[in-house]
Amino acid sequence: MIIRFGPAGLGPVKDAIENLRIYSKLGLKACEIAFTYGVYIKNKEDVDAIRNAAKHFGIRLSIHAPYWINLNSKEKIKIEQSKKRILDCCETAEYLGAEIVVFHAGYYSDMDKEESYQNIKREILEILHEIKKNKWKVKIAPETTGKNSVFGSIEDIARLAEETKCSFCIDFAHILAREKEINWERINESFGKYDKWHCHYSGIEYGDKGEKHHKITTKEDWKRVLDNIPKHKDITIINESPSPVEDSVLGLRLV
Repeated sequence: MIIRFGPAGLGPVKDAIENLRIYSKLGLKACEIAFTYGVYIKNKEDVDAIRNAAKHFGIRLSIHAPYWINLNSKEKIKIEQSKKRILDCCETAEYLGAEIVVFHAGYYSDMDKEESYQNIKREILEILHEIKKNKWKVKIAPETTGKNSVFGSIEDIARLAEETKCSFCIDFAHILAREKEINWERINESFGKYDKWHCHYSGIEYGDKGEKHHKITTKEDWKRVLDNIPKHKDITIINESPSPVEDSVLGLRLV
C-alpha cells in the first residue's frame, strides 16, 4: 500500500520552499496548496522554484480551488466565474506540476438532485474541454461534501467520475459528517475500480445538518480510516485539521 500524507496549505510564497523542506524531513510526501481565496502564486520565478523544490523533495502537489464556486447557480454569470476560477487554478497547477485541482462543485440551489447533477455535469464537461484544448495534464476533482444541502454525495461524485472521466476527491470527514458514518462498502463499490485515490481527512465536528468545522485528528480518527482503506492503491491523504502538519505526521506514524 502506498499512502502519501500531507497538509492542506503551503503557506505564503516567501516560506514555500522552506515549508516543503520541512514537510519532506518529517516524511510527508504530499501538499495541497490552498487557493481557497484565489490564486496567490503568480510570479513565474516563484512558480518555477516551488515546482523544482517539490520535485526535489519528492512531494506530490495538488491545489484546492476557491470556495466561491457554484456550477449549479441560477445566475449564469456565477457559473462562468466559477469555471474561470477552476481553470485559473488548472493553469497554475500545470506550471507548478500539481497533479490535481480539487473543488466543491456547487449547491442544489432549490433544484431537484437530478437537475443539479445534469447542470454540474455539463459545466464539468466544458471545463474538461478547455483543459484538453490547452493541452494541460492536470486533472480536476470534485469533492464529497459535508452537508446534505450541498451537492457532493458519494453517488454524486462517483457518477461524475464515471460519466465525465474527471477525477475525484474522497473526503472521509465530510462523508462522516454528511452520513453519520463512513460506509466503506459503498465507497469501495463507487471508487474501487480506480487505482489512484486523492483523499481528504481530519477530525470533524458535525450535527444533524452535517459538517460544522474541522478539528484535530486523533489517533482513533486515523485508525478509523487507515484500518479500512484499500491496501493495493496509490492513495494521497491531505489533512485539513487546524494542525495539518502535525496530524499528517501522526497518520504517517500509524501506517
